[in-house]
Amino acid sequence: MLHYRLLGLCAFAAIVGCKDREPTPKPVETYVRAHSVKQLMARIVQPQADIYWKSAGSVSDATGSHDLTPTTDEGWLAARNAAATVTEMGNLLMTPPYAEGRGADWIQFSRSLVEIGRKAEKAAADHNADGVMDTGGTIYAVCSACHQMYPPLGAPPAAPAAPSKANP
Repeated sequence: MLHYRLLGLCAFAAIVGCKDREPTPKPVETYVRAHSVKQLMARIVQPQADIYWKSAGSVSDATGSHDLTPTTDEGWLAARNAAATVTEMGNLLMTPPYAEGRGADWIQFSRSLVEIGRKAEKAAADHNADGVMDTGGTIYAVCSACHQMYPPLGAPPAAPAAPSKANP
């Protein structure tokens, strides 16, 4: 009797296993565009880039020259967090709500922002002042190149204002 039950169970498993399965449904894109590109740049990218840029170089005023290199773990962490935010903004800009209708160059600019952002984050994590200075300059170059192709709404095609020596 046990033999027949086992045989029946195997036959049932074979029938169920061979049955045509419905294809797995594709995931529904759940992106919600809460801000325009212009808003993202003004509220997130530019302020975070400024924090990063102000973590390298020096500035001179009436009282003398002041090194901008962080001197505390908190200062280095602020630079690292700013770089991480810029990095993730590059990823966000590649999502359909922001990339749709733009060319392949938009994706390349966004990927470049991710790549240099990762290097910038590592430089800050390593407390590498020269690395922060170098990657800060490259972040500026990536942003400038993108702004040449995609000027802010209502603005003529032009690169953003050149940073001071303290803000590459």
